[in-house]
Amino acid sequence: MQEFKNIVIGFGKGGKTLAKNLAAKGESVLVVEKSKKMYGGTCINIACLPSKNLIINAQRGIKFEDAVKQKNEMTTALRNKNYHMVADEETATVLDGTAKFVGNHTMEIVLDSGEKTKIKGERIFINTGATPIIPQVKGLKESKYILDSTAAMDQNSLPNELVILGAGYIGMEFASMFARYGAKVTVLDTNEKFLKREDDDISEMLFNDLSQDGIEFNLGAKVVEVKDLSDKVEISYEINGKKQTVKADKLLVATGRKPVTENLGLENTDIELDERGAIKVDDYLRTTAENVWAIGDVKGGPQFTYISLDDFRIIFDQLYGKGERKVSDRNLVPYSVFITPALSRVGLNEVEAKNKGIEYKLFKLAATSIPKAKVIGNTRGMYKILVDPDTEEILGATIYGEESYEVINLIALAMKAKLPYTMLRDQIYTHPTMTEALNDVLKDQ
Repeated sequence: MQEFKNIVIGFGKGGKTLAKNLAAKGESVLVVEKSKKMYGGTCINIACLPSKNLIINAQRGIKFEDAVKQKNEMTTALRNKNYHMVADEETATVLDGTAKFVGNHTMEIVLDSGEKTKIKGERIFINTGATPIIPQVKGLKESKYILDSTAAMDQNSLPNELVILGAGYIGMEFASMFARYGAKVTVLDTNEKFLKREDDDISEMLFNDLSQDGIEFNLGAKVVEVKDLSDKVEISYEINGKKQTVKADKLLVATGRKPVTENLGLENTDIELDERGAIKVDDYLRTTAENVWAIGDVKGGPQFTYISLDDFRIIFDQLYGKGERKVSDRNLVPYSVFITPALSRVGLNEVEAKNKGIEYKLFKLAATSIPKAKVIGNTRGMYKILVDPDTEEILGATIYGEESYEVINLIALAMKAKLPYTMLRDQIYTHPTMTEALNDVLKDQ
């Protein structure tokens, strides 16, 4: 039986970075990846980068077919770069195959050839990611017109009519993108309230803007059946007990993702799962089996590639640092939804502050008054920033507007450093930028 100092199951962001750095230290590392199309992980192959590339090209007015070709060229180059980043290390090995635990530190690998081999690792890092959730709806799984987020980006031609199940953040990104390419998009969601985690003024603004882009929303919709016709798919749903139907060329399921833990053989180990099927970890990403860690989406929590990268930092700090980094330090995580314009958030919004009984001072600014928004040609949006009236520290921010994904990082940094909001208010910014709007939004009324 071949033995390695480290075994990483899955080639995702945190795992590949860990493998690279451990190999650079001269340690033996084995990375097992079941798909040659997933070197580098979800982000560069089927999520963040390809989707944002398609979104940007939709905004540029590029034809869908040409945009898909550009996306494929980009992901192929990145995949090759990521493979060699690890495989070219002298003490690293990459195996194409499927791993299954037969003990806490022993596993069976089924190679692409069908050959089986057993390996043993002193340390194991589970980095298997997450997979789309397909709801239990009659005819849904059997439909030949169904798409998940991966397949949606690999279409050779633009669907004229697209139905999306799910009005969450992923669903909204795809709805906005396909609408801009010219598709007729209909969104069905079980929730009666649109983007219920956001403040009412923000969610209403987004709803109106996306509706203006031609997206049709059917909220409070319970999908009861999916039926394939000769050249289309028919979706039957109910709203307030009234049955309705809609036909489309494709049906995109965007109802969330779940950790990939099935068929890993965890029943042969001391590794425990939580009630959602994610691997249980402590504050240092250690599982309930000694010297076994979980990285990225497989452990639950926010499904962002930058979280997976921070997971690497936590683990590497244990192995080669001071062991001070931990998950509980990660209390300010910004996120962005890449609709047009983008929605970005960090910390508390008004709804959350009120629910927690936290006093705040609110600063608001419509994007129509920002010069850079006029330059770009899109004045949709709003800046909302909550400030502690006693300490003057920022409690949270919601930025709906062009380049919000850049602005939010500066606000998050100020929050992490516990700077008073006046630091951002009085800062000298370059012009014209969306960031300089902080001078105006944070002015005392």
